Amino acid sequence: MTQNHSPKTGGKLPSRNQLLKQAGPPFLFLLALVLICGFLARYLTDSETLSEYARNNPEAAYGSTPEAGTDTTTVDDSTASEKADSSLSPDKTGDKSKTEDTTLESAYTKQEESKEQTDMNDNPDRITYQPGFSYEPLDDTIKARITGISYPETGCTVPYEDLRYVRVTYLDFDGKEQDGELICNKEIAQDMVEIFYELYQNDYQIEQIRLIDEYDGDDTLSMMENNTSCFNYRVVDGTTSLSKHAYGLAIDINPFYNPYVVFNKNGTGETYISPAGSEIYADRSQSFAYKIDESDLCYRLFKEHGFTWGGDWNSCKDYQHFQKAID
Repeated sequence: MTQNHSPKTGGKLPSRNQLLKQAGPPFLFLLALVLICGFLARYLTDSETLSEYARNNPEAAYGSTPEAGTDTTTVDDSTASEKADSSLSPDKTGDKSKTEDTTLESAYTKQEESKEQTDMNDNPDRITYQPGFSYEPLDDTIKARITGISYPETGCTVPYEDLRYVRVTYLDFDGKEQDGELICNKEIAQDMVEIFYELYQNDYQIEQIRLIDEYDGDDTLSMMENNTSCFNYRVVDGTTSLSKHAYGLAIDINPFYNPYVVFNKNGTGETYISPAGSEIYADRSQSFAYKIDESDLCYRLFKEHGFTWGGDWNSCKDYQHFQKAID
C-alpha cells in the first residue's frame, strides 16, 4: 500500500525562508500588499492603528464617551441597538408614565387648591361644613331677591345681618341629588347644615328646598307645592303675632304631608287644616310616606339640636314645623 508523507526536514520545523520558497510568488505578493496597507493605515491615523485611534477618539469612533472600563476596540451592533431601544423599554416607559401621572395629579391638586382659595377670597365669611353644605351672610344679590317679598322694604325688625344664606344638598322624591337654598337666623345656621347633612347621608327624601320668595312669599302656596322653607317675615296663620319664621328661627319640612291642624274647641264648625288638599295626612294614625313623627329621623335630629316640634303642641298641631328659641 502506498502512503503519502509530508516532506521531512530532519526532525525540525521548516524555516520562514523555506516556507516563502515553497509558497512561491503569489504569497509573496499578498504579503507585500498587507505590509503596504499596514503602513498606509498607520500613516493616515497619525501613526496609530484603528483600535488605538478608537480608544483615543471615542467621540468620533462611537458617538459618545464610553464608560470607564469599557472595551472600545470593537463595537457590537446588537449592544448598541439594545442601548438605543432601552429608553422605550416597558420599565422606562412605565416610569415616564408614572412621572406624567404624578405631574398631572400635582397640577390638578394645585388647581383645586387655587379654586378653593378663590372661593375663600370671594366669600371670606362663608362657612363650609361639608362640600355642598355651607352658610354665609346675605350678599347684595340675595338681598335683592328677597327684599319686597319675604323681607319687607319697610317695617322689618330683623336686620339683614342677623340672617344667613344656607346651601344644602338633598335627595328629592325621585332619589335624585339636588341643591337647595334657604335663609335662616345666624344662630341656627350651623344647626341647619349639620341636620341636613345627616339627612342627606341617610337618604332622607325632601321634595324641594327653595326660598319662599319663589312663591311670592305666599306660605300657603309654598306648602301646597310641598316646599321646605325657613325665613319669611310674616304673622302666624290666623293671628296678628309674628311667626318664628319671621326671625328665621323656624323651618317647615315636607309641609303637604305634615299639615298644620287647628282643632275646633267648641264642637261647632270644622277643624282647620292647611294646606288645602292635605286633609288625609292630618290623621296621624295612618302610615304613609314622608310622615314626621317621633320615630322619624328628621324629628330626632332636630330634637337633638334643641328644636321643639309643632306636633307636640296642644292647642294645635303643626307637624311640619320645627323652631328653636335663642337667648
